[in-house]
Amino acid sequence: MMLTGRTALLAALGIVVVLVHPDVSTVLWWLVVVAALVGIDLCLAPATTSLAAQRLPVRPVRLGDSSASTLTLRNTGSRELRGAVRDAWQPSAGARGERMPVRLAAGEQTRLVVELTPTRRGDRRADRLTTRTSGPLGLAMRQRSVEVPGAVRALPAFPSRRHLPSRLAQLRQIDGRSAVRTRGQGTEFDSLRDYVDGDDVRSIDWRATARRQHPVVRTWQPERDRRVVIVLDTSRTSAGRIGDSTRLDVGMDATLLLTALASRAGDRVSFLAGDRTVRSRVAGVSDRAELLHTVINAMATVEPALVEANWRTLLGAGSALPKQRSLLVLVTPLEPAAIQEGLLPVVANIALRHRVVIASVADPGVRAMAGRRDSTEQAYDASAAERTELLRNDTRIALERLGVTVLDEEPDALPVALVDHYLLLKSRGLL
Repeated sequence: MMLTGRTALLAALGIVVVLVHPDVSTVLWWLVVVAALVGIDLCLAPATTSLAAQRLPVRPVRLGDSSASTLTLRNTGSRELRGAVRDAWQPSAGARGERMPVRLAAGEQTRLVVELTPTRRGDRRADRLTTRTSGPLGLAMRQRSVEVPGAVRALPAFPSRRHLPSRLAQLRQIDGRSAVRTRGQGTEFDSLRDYVDGDDVRSIDWRATARRQHPVVRTWQPERDRRVVIVLDTSRTSAGRIGDSTRLDVGMDATLLLTALASRAGDRVSFLAGDRTVRSRVAGVSDRAELLHTVINAMATVEPALVEANWRTLLGAGSALPKQRSLLVLVTPLEPAAIQEGLLPVVANIALRHRVVIASVADPGVRAMAGRRDSTEQAYDASAAERTELLRNDTRIALERLGVTVLDEEPDALPVALVDHYLLLKSRGLL
């Protein structure tokens, strides 16, 4: 039960009655009258169970965009229903317009549309639907809260997708669809064409030249159907915040850009996210449009775990690495202690069989701190930042000695640096 403002006004009118008949009994009788009217009004109010609610599925939305939840409300009772409803959601769902007055005749229905703009990635769930029905006097309302299951899935924002058209143009140029096909180590034979001035004489096919009685050269295209395995670290080091996002979110952005480009290039992409255990995995998806959609959905609910990464478990789980030589991309922070104790012993053997790239998010705040020395406090901060950078550099050198390529870039630059390195390997036939 809930009392309305009319009840307070009715009780306040008792002051006038007491001024006319100043007596204790007058106060008591007036309170009895108010309570009786509230009780009668409450009895005449329709039951809250007469309002049936059904929620339509909520479409997933990219983080920062908006979706909508639609509730169908129907009066199943025999009397008119007046009152209000509130469709509560988690605060991070960014719900707006969740309150609405209701006035429905018997058998009538209406819709409550709540706009949702999630502020956090993952499944943002509905809480409870609260229904209030009022009596004819409007003094009291019946209240009931029920579960009406619902959720909106907030997908990764993928801000680096703006770079995809320019990288696809580079890929087409490498692939020979916008320019002459090139010859390079490890590339696949494509076709024969007549020799023109400027062609490399090493590409001349002498047998075909003898048959056709004029110079003929071989054309090549970049290798296709290669394997790209992306492993996203979700351990404690990925929970560190850089600006308004975490290292994990930046790593997801880089992963999505590489997935979109590599699938367009005709390569097989597998995705794995985890720390001590595998949190999410995508493999065996051949359709490139479906692959990107599947990876985005697989990432949506992944959150950092405050544990150390177990690289032996991750890289050995379910044969994460194929037997064929592959491009293995490890999206993990270049934290010296975590790398030296957990990753270095494992990656040494893997680098002998696969091409390994580590994509790490650098903190621009640390680099900026190293350059500020205007005060004593800033000098100490700069010293700590310099030491951090030296340790990271030592870790990078140790990885590069094992044949691992390390890309340590700031958040906005990491996705671009990763796909540019992939295109470089593609153009040279080194995958």
